[in-house]
Amino acid sequence: MEMRPLGKNGPKVSQVGLGCMGMSDFYGPADREESIATIHAALEAGITLLDTGDFYGMGHNELILRDALRGGKREKAFIQVKYGAQRGPDGSFLGFDTSPAATKTALAYTLKRLDTDYIDLYQPARLDPKVPIEETVGAIADLVKAGYVRHIGLSEMGADTIRRAHKVHPIAQLQIEYAIMTRGIEAEILPTTRALGISITAYGVLNRGMIGGVGKQPLNARDYRAHSPRFQGENLQANLKLVAALEKLAKEKNATAAQLAIAWVVAQGPDIIPLIGTKNRKRLADSLGALQIKLTPQDVAAIEAAVPAEAVAGTRYEAQHMAMLDSERRSAS
Repeated sequence: MEMRPLGKNGPKVSQVGLGCMGMSDFYGPADREESIATIHAALEAGITLLDTGDFYGMGHNELILRDALRGGKREKAFIQVKYGAQRGPDGSFLGFDTSPAATKTALAYTLKRLDTDYIDLYQPARLDPKVPIEETVGAIADLVKAGYVRHIGLSEMGADTIRRAHKVHPIAQLQIEYAIMTRGIEAEILPTTRALGISITAYGVLNRGMIGGVGKQPLNARDYRAHSPRFQGENLQANLKLVAALEKLAKEKNATAAQLAIAWVVAQGPDIIPLIGTKNRKRLADSLGALQIKLTPQDVAAIEAAVPAEAVAGTRYEAQHMAMLDSERRSAS
C-alpha cells in the first residue's frame, strides 16, 4: 500500500481510505459482524485511513469502529471524524451546530464512544451558517493544543471558507465529493487546496455505487439513493449510459468499471485520496484491485472523454441539501 501525505508536511496515510458510513446508515441494512470483518480486512490490506461521522447511525458507526479496533488495532488506524449534523430520534436531520461549545461537547462524546484518548483528524461536516468558520476552527485548535485532536479538516466547504479557516490553523485535508462523474471541485476548490497545501479525501468515487451496478435494479425505500436526483427517471437512464461507456473501457483493461473509476481518482495526484465506501469484504477486495491499474495520460483522457463531466444528469443531492452546501457557492474573489 502506497502512503500519501495528508496535507503539506502532514501525516502519512494510505493512498485510499475506508469510508464506514454505509455500515450504519443511508444505504440500507448492514451486518455488524461483516462490517467489523471489513474494517479488519482493510487494516490487513494496509489501509490506515478510516472515515466516520458521529451522526452516522447516531453514534452507531463510532461504536462499530471501537469494537473493530480493540486488541491493539487502534494504533494502526488514522481515524477522521465528522461532526456537527444534528439529528432527531427518528433519524431526521435538524441542521448543523459547530459552535465552540457544541464542537467540544461532540468531541467528548466521540472520544468516549471510540474509547480512545485522541482523534487523528476532526472536521465539521458542513458549514454552520450561524457560526463563523474562524470560531469553529479556533475551537478545534484548542482541542489540538490540549492533545485531544491531532489534525484539523473541513468537509464540503468552498474556496473562500477554506482560505479563512487555514488562516486560523493549518488545515490538513478537505473531504468532498470528487469522482469521474462529479468534477465540480476542479474549477475553484482544487486550485485553492493545492495552493494552500491541503489534501483531498474524495468520497462518492463510484457515484454512490452507480458505477458498480446500483441503480440497475429498484432500490430499497430505506436507501437514500432511491430519492437522489441522479437515480431518478431520465437522469438515471442518461447516467447509466455513461456507466456503460466506462464499463466498455474497463473491459479493455481487464478491469471493472468501479476499479477504473477508483484508478482515475488515484491518478489525479498524490494530494487526492479516494475513500472506498463499503460494508463488506468482497466489495473492498474488488475495489482494491484498482491499485494494480496504472493509467497513462492517454488512459485518463479516454476515461474523461467517455464520461464527460457536463453529461452527468442530476445534482448530487436534492435541492434542499444542495442549497446548504458551502462548496456549491462560487468564490467571492
